[in-house]
Amino acid sequence: MTAPPALPAFVAESPEAAAETKKAIGGVARGGAAGILGAGVAGLAGLAVTWLVAHRLGPEHAGAFFAATAAFVLTSTLAKLGTQTGLVYWPARLRARGHGFLLGACLRSAFAPVVCAALAVGVALFVAAPELARLTAGDAPPPVHAELATQLRLLAAFVPLAVLSDTLLAATRGYRLIRPTVLLDKLVRPGLQTAGVAAVAVSGAASPSLFALAWALPYVPTALLAGYALHRAHTKTMGDIVPTRVKRSHRASMRRQFWRFTGPRSIASVAQLALQRVDVLLVAALAGLGAAGLYAVAGRFVVLGQFANQGISQAVQPRLAEALALKDRTAANTLYQTATGWLVLLTWPLYLLVMTYAPAYLSIFGSAYRDAATIVVVLAAAMLVATGCGMVDIVLSMAGRTAWNLGNVLVALGLTIALDLALIPRLGALGAAIGLAAAVVANNVLPLAQVGFGLGLHPFGAGWLSAAGVTVLSFGVAPRIVGLTLGTGAVATVTALGVAVTTYLAGVRLLRGPLALDALKALRPGRRKSG
Repeated sequence: MTAPPALPAFVAESPEAAAETKKAIGGVARGGAAGILGAGVAGLAGLAVTWLVAHRLGPEHAGAFFAATAAFVLTSTLAKLGTQTGLVYWPARLRARGHGFLLGACLRSAFAPVVCAALAVGVALFVAAPELARLTAGDAPPPVHAELATQLRLLAAFVPLAVLSDTLLAATRGYRLIRPTVLLDKLVRPGLQTAGVAAVAVSGAASPSLFALAWALPYVPTALLAGYALHRAHTKTMGDIVPTRVKRSHRASMRRQFWRFTGPRSIASVAQLALQRVDVLLVAALAGLGAAGLYAVAGRFVVLGQFANQGISQAVQPRLAEALALKDRTAANTLYQTATGWLVLLTWPLYLLVMTYAPAYLSIFGSAYRDAATIVVVLAAAMLVATGCGMVDIVLSMAGRTAWNLGNVLVALGLTIALDLALIPRLGALGAAIGLAAAVVANNVLPLAQVGFGLGLHPFGAGWLSAAGVTVLSFGVAPRIVGLTLGTGAVATVTALGVAVTTYLAGVRLLRGPLALDALKALRPGRRKSG
């Protein structure tokens, strides 16, 4: 008997499969909308903290604060061991394949090593704080070195709590729950951080250590509430699963499979965050804390856009993992293309506006930061490319290609460090911006090719074309035409923004079909269902 011919990468979905895909997109819309709302709040909170620190402390001491928090985030990410992706991938995969009885073994496989790593990394940061401060602060006066070391030691005490908070919330997303992440990671923690930093600023205190303490304290309630949320999610899920005896061999197999997947991610996650944070440390070491403060403020809008990316990708991850676990490539590609269209629609307006109005954006933080306009333009251009590729690293990871992801991130990290070392001594903060921009482009174009040729998936559907056309016309072309006609005054700026928003809303309404915005009907009261 001859084997049947292989099916093409994409085949027409049956009505039942199409309905399931539509339901999944509706679920992404619900979770994504909540995530985007939370991302907006978190992004604004981050901008508020940056503004308060920049105004109250000045470039040099603000640079020390940003360097300390960058070191804190880097070390916390190291201690997570890459488990955030695994804690979404494996619970979603186990549930999709009917192996839910292994969920407990999966969680234990992740959390025991993470707790040990978090404690070890926190102690290491505390001990190494003086030497790290010496290397980072460079030629700054000795009091600045001492203050930075104090900040690092304060933050070291909160590393275990930050690690547990993020990994516990990642596990809840593996159970298709986005609400705990939105409430705790996007609303509660950023809100408390902003309130704490504002309280220190209003009190008249000028000690960066007090700002660092106020910024770190909210990790205490966040970690406790995240643990409670995961306990509830796991208990509810296990109540619907037929009790099955988990043998020792099952637990051992689960550990091997979990860490075979997660091992590359543990390195990649550190390298990924290093792409976002190591440049601040290198600018501080090679060009001074003042330049580091300037660079951190200029690139703050990038973090705001990444929050939107996280809001959508966190909702897509478990459903994408389920589709790929069942080898439903058509559903996976539909999810990828739909999510990318929404991501472009949400983030490109921000990047195009800051490119056009970079001096106005920087003036928000004070006149000392207005000279960083070129940095803003370079970083915004890179982020247009990155978001245009969609959450391509998530697609690779949810397909189990974590080793590919690791290779891509290491290439990008090596590129940014090499360019930073070559360019920062000559160009200062602008050299770091060029290095980061090159790395961001490489870290998205490489996996885009791998996803396309290796998995048969790509983001460039009707939604992508519609979103790109609407945003470029509205926020790229229209403001420049108005500027050429009316000049650069306040009236011209307000008029340009009005034209941009009007054009954008009209375009979104006209193209709501290709943009799959009908999925937002799932947000209406009475239409919300679990899953």
